[in-house]
Amino acid sequence: MTGTEQRIRPPEVAPHPGRWLALAVLVLAVLLVAVDATVLGLATPYISEDLKPSGTQLLWIGDVYSFVIAGLLVSMGSLGDRIGRKKLLLTGAVAFGAVSVLNAYATTPELMILARALLGVAGATLMPSTLALIRNIFHDPRERSIAVGVWGAMASAGAAVGPVVGGFLLEHFWWGSVFLINLPVMAVLVLVGSKLLPESKNPAPGPWDLISVVLSLIGMIAVVYAIKEAAAHGLRWDAVASGVIGAAALTWFGRRQLTLPAPLLDMRLFRNRGFSAAVLADLLTILGLSGLIFFLSQFLQLVQGREPFEAGLAELPAAVGAVTAGLIAGTVARRYSVRAVVAGGLAAVGLALASLTVLSQETGYPLLGTALLVVGAGAGFAFTVTADVILSSVPKEQAGAASAVSETAYELGAALGIALLGSVVTGVYRDFTAPAGTPADAASAAHDSLGGAVEAGTGLPAHQAEPLLAAAQDAFVDGLRLAAGAGAAVLLATAAAAWYLLKGQKLEDTIEH
Repeated sequence: MTGTEQRIRPPEVAPHPGRWLALAVLVLAVLLVAVDATVLGLATPYISEDLKPSGTQLLWIGDVYSFVIAGLLVSMGSLGDRIGRKKLLLTGAVAFGAVSVLNAYATTPELMILARALLGVAGATLMPSTLALIRNIFHDPRERSIAVGVWGAMASAGAAVGPVVGGFLLEHFWWGSVFLINLPVMAVLVLVGSKLLPESKNPAPGPWDLISVVLSLIGMIAVVYAIKEAAAHGLRWDAVASGVIGAAALTWFGRRQLTLPAPLLDMRLFRNRGFSAAVLADLLTILGLSGLIFFLSQFLQLVQGREPFEAGLAELPAAVGAVTAGLIAGTVARRYSVRAVVAGGLAAVGLALASLTVLSQETGYPLLGTALLVVGAGAGFAFTVTADVILSSVPKEQAGAASAVSETAYELGAALGIALLGSVVTGVYRDFTAPAGTPADAASAAHDSLGGAVEAGTGLPAHQAEPLLAAAQDAFVDGLRLAAGAGAAVLLATAAAAWYLLKGQKLEDTIEH
């Protein structure tokens, strides 16, 4: 930059002196919310044993957090644009810590589902605020790409770090500890963030439209519920009705945004082919990553018999790949092209999932570790670059709403990864035949979930327990192979679409004035 350019730059866009320290605080929030999305993977057997949820309740415990976040992100991102992103972030952090206590001490499956939903409400205030603040703190596009890379790396790596944190805690404490760990982290975030983070908001935001908020929430949750139920049980009347209600609510939401002078989300953004392609790539990248992490956690523990911490460490290559790729993604995209990095990342995730179609109970760690490393790296490249594309497509005054679109794709992808791939696994699993002579109550418990089969086996004699557990494990692996194949097909098709749709898309290079 020349001295003349420095002199004419308006003072309000001068580099924020504490911007890298501020980024460290924002990353803390991102990491925690992302960890919370997958930390339950390892805790699932313990929750099953303690709370005794049904198979359906267990899936809701796993994915209601992401469903609620996905339903509220656009509304919360727009709210942050109006009242201040820092204010929303710090308020949400306090709420997140408080609701974590409710999660830790839940005593019934129903209370656990409610607590996870409330945690999702709090989490929805955090994620769009972090990315919007990055958009307003970093005015140099190259610096912003690095910042978004760190943010994206933590968002992707958090999904993989969750099992490691969970594994360590579960080996030393009870399952509620995976939630209580949120409290000290949130305390640091609030105390340090209140001093380091600058406030930012839209100077002329307009009113916050409550009708749009309700439509967004109803539409997202109803559509996701319909997909989940249809995948698990077929096109029953409740799934169809939910899908119709959700689609109607989202259609009404979209049309309403086009008529409002200050919409929650500017729907005209989706007319930009690059923006729409980036959102789709976001969603499907995380679908592959979160679905794989969630079910491999159960495979490593309940099929291969690893201890929780060992299983968590086994999934660490995904975090390593995500962090490494996220940090260099912006540089690589500028040197080659946005579409090459995004399509390549999606293809890498798809090929890694395809390699798991040969999975068996005896599969060695080299294949699993390599697949996880490739999935993490692919997700890191694709997710980071698409987040940068989305963020730089809008004026900084609308950064909260644009960030919410990226985050909605992330959370919806996480929810659908568990719901859709989980429904495939569950559908195959429930069809297994219990060995002759298995007591009816034990067979029923075993068909609910693999954790239920392990628990049922502990109350049976060895000559009955071993065949039952073997049959259940074989069925689970069959389902996991089929789900991996389905996920691979979706990711590879999306990679081809991204190559076409992102043609000519570039990252910004000029500093804002």
